[in-house]
Amino acid sequence: MNVPPATLIARLIGPLFAAIGVGMIVNATFYATAVGEGAHSPVLIAISGMATLLAGLAILNAHHAWTSDWRVLVTLIGWLFVIAGLLRLILPKFVETAAPAVYSGPAAEIVAGAIIFVVGVVLSFAGYRASA
Repeated sequence: MNVPPATLIARLIGPLFAAIGVGMIVNATFYATAVGEGAHSPVLIAISGMATLLAGLAILNAHHAWTSDWRVLVTLIGWLFVIAGLLRLILPKFVETAAPAVYSGPAAEIVAGAIIFVVGVVLSFAGYRASA
C-alpha cells in the first residue's frame, strides 16, 4: 500500500496531538507544572530542541506543500517544529524565560490543549479518511 506522505504524517501525529490535547485539558495543573519545571532544565531544552528540529525536518522532507486543503496543516506543523527546535537550540535562555510566560498556568494549558486536540482530530480524520 502506497500512502501519500501527508496522509501518513497525519495518521501518525493526528492521534498523538489528540491524546496530548486531552491530557492537557484533563491534567492542566500537571502540564503547567511540567512546562514550568522543564523550561528551567538545560538538558530538557537541548534534547527537546534536537528532537523537535529533527521531527520538523523529517515532516518537511516528506511533505512540503502549500495547498488549500488539510495538508497545509502538515506543512505548518513541520515549520512550527523547525522554528521551535531552532529556538531551543540557538536561544535556550529565551525559551527558558518565554515558556513559563506563554504557559502561565492551568487556564493556558486548557486553551493550548483544546487547540492541539482540535488539530489532532482534524489530522486524524483527514489522514484515516483519505484513500490510500
